[in-house]
Amino acid sequence: MNIPKIGIVLSTTRDGRFADKPTAWLEAIVAKRTDLSFERVDLRDYPMPMFDWPFSPSRTPITHEAVVPWRNKVASLDGFIFVTAEYNRSIPAVLKNAIDHAYVEWNRKAAAYLGYGTVGAARAIEHLRNISVEMQMAPIRAGVHIDRDPLIAVRTGAKTLDDFPNLADQATAMLNDLAWWAWTLKAGREAPPRT
Repeated sequence: MNIPKIGIVLSTTRDGRFADKPTAWLEAIVAKRTDLSFERVDLRDYPMPMFDWPFSPSRTPITHEAVVPWRNKVASLDGFIFVTAEYNRSIPAVLKNAIDHAYVEWNRKAAAYLGYGTVGAARAIEHLRNISVEMQMAPIRAGVHIDRDPLIAVRTGAKTLDDFPNLADQATAMLNDLAWWAWTLKAGREAPPRT
């Protein structure tokens, strides 16, 4: 069995976004792991129209030319780490829109979360966990929460994320859980069908 491939999904597209900093920090951490492979998946690279299709992709896959590359990318991955901001106590609209444009491509895959913002984006991540369940993903409990103080310190250049060892501890716990779930679910997806 091939090593599970995890997409690190940058979930905001705004100019001046903070997402690039925690993503680069996380990529330095995951580069040391051999139990999973990782790929950056930036929603800026997958512009899609607002979801307005007559049927849910759970019943009819969307074949629009702007959506197919996104669906193919999601299908190629075995799990996800969503790097997300918290907008008004929830997730960015561009992330919800991207999630809604696929369905079977998400099914039976592990999902982990790195959030930043007020209260470490805990409210956004809670919404994202519920969305993940609806998409038949397996959301893991451990995550990384970058709250207000480290966020401001890093934004202003006073510190880096490496100056907050508790975040590295959170990342290790998240990645260990993600590895177990990604391997387990990949084995299940690749197993012969049960009758």
